[in-house]
Amino acid sequence: MAADALVQCVHADDDLLVLAKPAGLLCVPGRGPDKQDCLSARTAQHWPGVLVVHRLDQATSGLVLMARNPTAQRLLGRAFEQRQVHKRYQAVVAGLLGEAGGAWGEIALPIAADWERRPLRVIDPALDKPSLTRWRAVAQDAAAGVTHVELEPVTGRTHQLRVHLAAIGHPILGDALYADAAALALAPRLLLHASTLAFDHPVHGRACRFDLPADFGQIDLKPLPIKR
Repeated sequence: MAADALVQCVHADDDLLVLAKPAGLLCVPGRGPDKQDCLSARTAQHWPGVLVVHRLDQATSGLVLMARNPTAQRLLGRAFEQRQVHKRYQAVVAGLLGEAGGAWGEIALPIAADWERRPLRVIDPALDKPSLTRWRAVAQDAAAGVTHVELEPVTGRTHQLRVHLAAIGHPILGDALYADAAALALAPRLLLHASTLAFDHPVHGRACRFDLPADFGQIDLKPLPIKR
């Protein structure tokens, strides 16, 4: 197996795996022979029969949970559906958002599919599909005009974090779908990372928490117009 096809495993037991997905790798196979390399296929080479529980966008890095048997998959899937899995993300966004170390804020804007421009999503109040994101500023670089934020998706809409941050004028750096040209050019990849997963183990019920710090590399930030 090639070095770049290795899987980084954060935790393994008889029922589940917690994996570190690199940015740019699909979670599951896509359409076409060029989209068959993915996290689930790589993982199955080490742990045959592994089952997908949830996904991250291809451009997002971070923690992914997989099941090792159908019972664990069913119970973990139910936990996600019932919002019993705590998820936290790290991101770097354009502009100065909030106050570093301040209280958690909320973005409550309904998200819908943009059918004419799939896979894009849009804010659409007419559909009344509630979507809620919690956010908190961790650090700011006033000279570069960017903010490091922590994000917690309360709901789980497709592209929710990316759409919500762009909608309030603070797109995630490197977002090829939702950032403007200036914010897109500031990073060689989407600066969004799934850093925390916390849940009750599906079999023995003990509380589990896994953390994986974001590694956005040495990003050469260029000044942006400050947005408040």
